[in-house]
This record gives sequence, C-alpha cells and structure tokens, in this order.
Amino acid sequence: MSGDTVSVTRDGAVATVTLNRPARMNALTLDAFVEFEDALRVLEAERDIRAVIVTGAGGNFCTGADVERRTGQHPLDRMRTINSVAATLAEFPKPVIAQVEGYAVGAGWNLALLCDLVVASTTAKFSQIFAKRGLSVDFGGSWVLPRLVGLHQAKRLVMLADMVDAAEAHALGLVSVLAEPSELRTVTQDLARRLAAGPPVAVTQSARLLEQGSSSSLREALDNEARAQAVNFATDAPDAFRAFALKRPPAFTGEWVVPGATTASVR
Repeated sequence: MSGDTVSVTRDGAVATVTLNRPARMNALTLDAFVEFEDALRVLEAERDIRAVIVTGAGGNFCTGADVERRTGQHPLDRMRTINSVAATLAEFPKPVIAQVEGYAVGAGWNLALLCDLVVASTTAKFSQIFAKRGLSVDFGGSWVLPRLVGLHQAKRLVMLADMVDAAEAHALGLVSVLAEPSELRTVTQDLARRLAAGPPVAVTQSARLLEQGSSSSLREALDNEARAQAVNFATDAPDAFRAFALKRPPAFTGEWVVPGATTASVR
C-alpha cells in the first residue's frame, strides 16, 4: 500500500513504513498522522507480517508535526487525533524498529522512542524542540523520556531543547544501536528479520511486561509474568522444547496449540 505521505513495502515477514514528505523533512500534517496510523492498523491485521520498520524518506526521519492552521478545528480535537496515533504505535502488537537518519525532532523523535528499538545513523541529530516553538512536550514524550533517562535528564532535554548528536543519544539509552550511514539499512533489516523469526507471542508479551514493570510492584510483575508464561506454554514453548531435545531449530508460529483445541492465533 502507498499513500500520499506514507508508503508501505513488504519483504517476507518484515514491512517497512516510510514517512514520505521529504520536501518538509517528513514533518507530518494531521492527515499524514492519520495515514500513518491507518498503515499500522493494516499491518497489525496481516498475519504474515511479524516485524515493522519505520523510517523517513529523503535522508531524514521526521521533524515532528507540520504546523497547520485549520479554521474551526479546536486544538484539543487535533491533539486527540495525534494522541490516538501515539497510542496505536506504543501498543502495536508486533516488534517495531525506528530506522533514523538525519533529523528526528519533536514529535518525530518521540515517534522513534515509542518504537521497540531505535537504530540510528552515527550522523543522526535529535531534539525535543518543542520549547523553541513555544510548545510543551507531546506525542508521549512526557511518558517515555523519564522512563528511559530519568527525570532530570528528561527535563534537560525538554526544557532546553538542545540538539543532541547520535553518540550522546546512544550514551543516554535513547538509541538502541548505532550504525554507520552506509550500513544503517542493513543493520536495521537484520534486526527486523531476527525479531520476525522469533516467537511472536512471547516477544510481544516480553515487550509489554518490560513497559509495565516500571509502574508495577514486584508482586504484580511476577503475577503478570506467570500469566504470560501460561500463554507461552500453550503456544510456541512446546515446539521450542522439542526442538532443543532434537537439536533442530524451533518453528515459531504464534499459534494456540492446546491439545484438542482448535488451532488459532493468540495474537
């Protein structure tokens, strides 16, 4: 599928969503945000797609929201629409990797941070630019940044709105993997294929457990882990155990395999 501002390509079990407004450094209009969310919902329903890469066209990732003036539209209505996109990305039930080159600023940086992994070129630049535009942080930045870097570093990044290079972003834990510009696509594709080859239900459950852990008590985390493992023991774990005993690779299908039950995906 391809739209005016977002395109989707597929390569086996990996899909790539490209923000496609290079003339505006992939700054997103409200319609573009909605188109991005629509693309995610389509890929969520495609059983053959097991990992997603999000990137930008023309040498930049995304410079946030493109400022628009729409007569009669209340700012809260606009923000509710954008917030829906952020929630859809954060809750997406398949691994998502942000492939970042060039600039990722404002909502564009937070879009990357809401992905499961961030692979960045060594030449990438980042900024929580909101304060320089007279705005406060949005697109989930107030939630994700303190969890990743702590409160004081999050305040520094947001309140000063400085430009951060890729090396500093990596040192702060805001970039998962650094790659040379010539290797960025290859590194990202390799990671996506590894994720796509893994147990889809177990991988997704682990991501959610880690996200919930920072706001859970130990007892709550243990209970959540127990429920997740019960699902795994009725999904991909049995074949993984057999594969280990037989010294063969496991076949991770994400299917429900309770004896006597109808085969169905639990995703």
